[in-house]
Amino acid sequence: MTANPKTTPAEPSVEQLGGSDLSSLLRRLLLATRPAFLTASVLPVLVGTSWGYKVAGELDWTALLLALASIVFIHAAANVLNDVFDDLGGSDRNNDERIFPFTGGSRFIQNGVMSVRQMAVWGGVLLILGMALGAALVAHKGMVVLLLGLVGVALGLLYSIPPVQLNARGLGELAVGAGFGILPVTGAAWLQSGISIVGALVLSLPIACWVMAILLMNEVPDLKADQAVGKHTLVVRLGLSRTRLLYLLVQLLAFAVLAVAVSLGMLQGAAGLIPGIVLLLAALYAAFGIGAGTARLTRSIQLTLMIHMLGGVWLAAWILLSV
Repeated sequence: MTANPKTTPAEPSVEQLGGSDLSSLLRRLLLATRPAFLTASVLPVLVGTSWGYKVAGELDWTALLLALASIVFIHAAANVLNDVFDDLGGSDRNNDERIFPFTGGSRFIQNGVMSVRQMAVWGGVLLILGMALGAALVAHKGMVVLLLGLVGVALGLLYSIPPVQLNARGLGELAVGAGFGILPVTGAAWLQSGISIVGALVLSLPIACWVMAILLMNEVPDLKADQAVGKHTLVVRLGLSRTRLLYLLVQLLAFAVLAVAVSLGMLQGAAGLIPGIVLLLAALYAAFGIGAGTARLTRSIQLTLMIHMLGGVWLAAWILLSV
């Protein structure tokens, strides 16, 4: 799909990111976390917080800020550790059809910017920081937070760490949907309201679908590399045609849940569904990039990321306007 991805200028290199001074070190550490993708953990917290605020009528800023900081650090740790285990397993190391920066990992290890050991240590540090912030949240809101946090950390680690390695068993999409959709939305809603989270559970499903669609799309260019090392993602198991169908079904489910939420009075104003129709049309266009050339597939990846981001912002705003 790409003639020589290893020479792509956008990929990180020692020339760009080397240096022993503090600013160079901090830049390396930041970029190793793939910060552009951390919105996947921020947006569900904002959606859940919007619902919790709607229910409670007030906002606990301390809980919101601690929750955001904790989940961002844990997400960053999961990104870094995923790079470590994908390199050790060979899928990133031998991935010649990747589309950087969307697939094939951060390329920090493969391009010599940081070693496997350095990335593993950095992932561990990020995890400890995230758990420390989570402990502060437990102290602020109680032991329910501990249970939610443990489930979130487990999903983040077991996604890529052998021998469980959920992403190699066709379960990575469900783990990501739960860890970056259902759990943070319902957890953030509970932090604000402290009561029933049934409504938040319903509204977490579109976020879960949108983030699962990102993973499905991003696995497409990595198909051959994953298949070669026995990493049986859903794309490897289903093939491109059925992956395209599943992608469309996931996007359609997100819209259908929102339509149900409107019919139940959870969200006000049927006109609020119009942006959802636009996102659904974008998803239809994106779906047919699966199996196409690199340029077309890249646009599909970018569109899928846009659907998640705009959908999350739209949903959070819609909830607030429905108060």
